[in-house]
Formats: sequence, C-alpha cells, structure tokens
Amino acid sequence: MTRRTKIVATVGPASETRATLLALIVAGVDVVRLNLSHGDVADHLQRLADVRAVAEKVGKPVAVLADLPGPKIRSGGFPDGGVTLMSGDTVKLIAGDGPSDGHTIQVDYDHLLTDLRHGCSVSLGDGAISFRVDRITDDFAEATVVSGGQATGSPGVHLPSDTVRLTTPTEEDLVLAEKMAAAGVEFIAVSFVRRADDVRRVADVVAGRAQLVSKIETAAALDDLDTILDTTDAVMVARGDLGIDCPIEDVPHLQKRIIRSCVEVGVPVITATQMLESMINSPAPTRAEVSDVANAVFDGTDAVMLSGETAIGRDPVNVVRTMSDIAERAEAEASYRGWAARLANVQRDWHDLAADDEPSYRVDDRITMALTHAASEASIDIGATAILCCTHSGRTARAMARFRPRVPLLGLSPDPQTVRSMALMWGVSPVEVDRYSSTDEMVWFAVEVAVSQGAVRHGDTVVVLAGAPTETGSSVATNVLRIVRVS
Repeated sequence: MTRRTKIVATVGPASETRATLLALIVAGVDVVRLNLSHGDVADHLQRLADVRAVAEKVGKPVAVLADLPGPKIRSGGFPDGGVTLMSGDTVKLIAGDGPSDGHTIQVDYDHLLTDLRHGCSVSLGDGAISFRVDRITDDFAEATVVSGGQATGSPGVHLPSDTVRLTTPTEEDLVLAEKMAAAGVEFIAVSFVRRADDVRRVADVVAGRAQLVSKIETAAALDDLDTILDTTDAVMVARGDLGIDCPIEDVPHLQKRIIRSCVEVGVPVITATQMLESMINSPAPTRAEVSDVANAVFDGTDAVMLSGETAIGRDPVNVVRTMSDIAERAEAEASYRGWAARLANVQRDWHDLAADDEPSYRVDDRITMALTHAASEASIDIGATAILCCTHSGRTARAMARFRPRVPLLGLSPDPQTVRSMALMWGVSPVEVDRYSSTDEMVWFAVEVAVSQGAVRHGDTVVVLAGAPTETGSSVATNVLRIVRVS
C-alpha cells in the first residue's frame, strides 16, 4: 500500500458480516468504528471479536474505535408521513416528551426555556431544518423557520452549545467506556466535548486501557482547543454538528485550523462526516465529494472517515476502494515538505508551552520533538530508504509522523495494542516485534524486520529512532537516533 492517509470505516448492518469485514480490510480500512449510538453492547462486542478474527486472518494490524453516544436531545414524534415546515412559518418550542406537529414541537429537555436566548438558532436532525428564536415566555419559545424541510420521526434537536446544560460524558457514556476499554478497543471517542475536563472524566474511567479521541463538534471546544489537545490522544473533526453549532461557511476554515493544530503537537486527527455521502446509494461519488476528500488530505489529516457509507450503504467495499484511490492520488500532490519546514519553526517556540507544574514531562517532549526533527532532516540529506521508529507506547512514531516524510515510516513495537493503535497514524506501517534488552539489540532487530518486510534492501541507508527511559524516570523520550547502512 502506498497510501499514507488512513481510512476509518463504520461498521453497521451493511458491513457486519465477517466476509464483508474481510473485504473492507483488504480494500484499505485501517480503523473500524463502532457507533455506540446504535445497537447494544453485546452486538458491538461481537463486531469487535469479528474484526480481530478477520484482521488476524489478513495479517494486518487494524484498530477499533468505539464512539460514545454523548448527550442526546430529541423532539417528540411527528405524525406518520412527517410534517412539512416552510421557511417563514412560526412554531412553538415546548419542553416535554409529547408528540410534535407543524405548529408545536416538543423537546425532551427540561431546561429548554431557560437555556434558549433571543435570536439563537435551533436545528432539527442534521441541521437541514433550522429555527430562529424570536420570543421566550414562561410556557414556550416562539421561533421562525429559517430553513424548512420535512420533519419525520423523532429527530435530534441541536441547541447552542455555549448555553446548554447537558453534561458530557453522560453516565451512560462512562458505563460504555468502561465496558469497551475492558474489551480491549484501541480508541474511545468522546462526543460533544466542550472542555478538557470532559476528556479527563472519561480518562479516569478508562485508566490507560484505551486511547481517547476528542470529537470537536462545538464552538466551546474550539475555545479550549489547545488544552483539549494537551489532554487527548487523538481528535475527530466532527463536521456535522460543528456545521450546526458554528456558521456553516466557517467549517472549511475550522477544519484547516484544527488539523494544523493537531499536526503541530503530534495528535492524530480524523476528518469525518459526509465525505462520500452520496455513495450510500450511488456507485460513484459526486465531484464535490472527491474534492472534499482530496482537500482533507491536502490539509494534512491523518485519517478520513466513512459513516453511513459503510454502515448502511449499498456497496461498502466500493466506497473504501474509492476513498483509497482519491487519498492516494491527492498525496502525490500534497506539499508535505512544507509541513516539515513549518514544524521546524514551531518547535523553536516549544519551550513556551512548558507548564510550570510539569517540567519533566515537557522536557521529555522537547527531546522527542528535537530528535524526530533531526531524523526528518537526516532522512532527506542522506537519501534514506526508510525511517524506523522503535516504540513501546507509539509516541515516537506519532511524533515522527508529524513531519510527513516521503520515505516509508515503520512503527515497531512489542505491544500488540500499540501496534494496532499506530494504524491511525499518518504514514505509519505498524509492525509487531520481539522485546529487546539493549539499544544495540533494538536497532539490529528493527533493521532486520525492515528487511524481512521488504521496506529496505541490502545497501540501503535507514534512520532508526527509539525511546529509552530518561533520568527523570517520569516518561519515555525518543533519545536514540542512528543512521544505519544495511549490509
């Protein structure tokens, strides 16, 4: 596989059989997403077991991401056949769980009338239907339909994230996080993150058994982005709700900002929502969708994600192949050398990010950043064939991937879960290796494995990076860099 951008695919009714899972992984899926908003825990645990079995059969490290539901507000059910809401219509919004119609919409949120503000926006479903709140009384809020459409079922209701009192994670989220961490998933996605403390609450439950993905889908999260990045293991640009909570014309610019910030600090980032949406029913994407995927690659995203396209789509395998082809073609035009040059300047200011109460952690990070930068430059200067990252936690590979090297990047670890988690990192080919007892042994085995994998040949020059315990003992820094001539 020459594609470096990773693919995340959601499993659902259209893709849950082992035969389809196998075909998806062969087609290019690197991370399988379990959407915990649908189905019960037993179903998801079975899917996890199926992914493990199929990935082992294929011989490819595949990570599993369990996506927590987060807080949900829904409207009361609309009549059979739905109701058409026209732009300019006036409706009443009432707190309650009764039925809704074209004149009154019940919302199952007790604080509805106290949390709404005059002039604020409220949306139904994916945001296609939206309202402007014009008047708030003790009994109801009067709103004007800004964008109309057909309201059916019991759609979700999106309220302004800066005023809503919903708690994230919910108690249900914490229970699910515990169960999925115990089952051994590599990643758990936290929905509706607004601040770093939301992530920390899940981290306390997970206790290091899985890495956390913060879904950036609120304006509040953007205000606390730097702190969230300092707390989380990965990020998802959840453009659906982000485009409801923020002006939709801002979304492309926010996507670029979030991705750029993630790459700078070495936090893997997933770009998600409606990437190839038309392929749920169509055998080919729209031209706009192709451009969307390609532009996410140009932005520098680590991964692109499929949701309904693979969960309920007519041909999930074709969707994955299509996304893989688009990403690979875009990478041929991407200016990754520019990333490396820009990061060199960013790293000179790294010391400004050091926290007074965490000096040893920050020093270790600076060591890792310095050596990965040196490895990036060295690989260009000597014409290296590959960069080999020996790592226990994946930290070395994650830091190296920031520079988007043109040469193959191997992540070698003795820990199976770490190997699978590196499937989310841009350009990293994860490989499980034996444990080593010395630096010399570690370098020797890394080169030997690279040769056996066909990544390098005799006569090639490779750059080897590794982490070893520092004097502080507080963490592991990437403090070994060797240039090896394979003979």
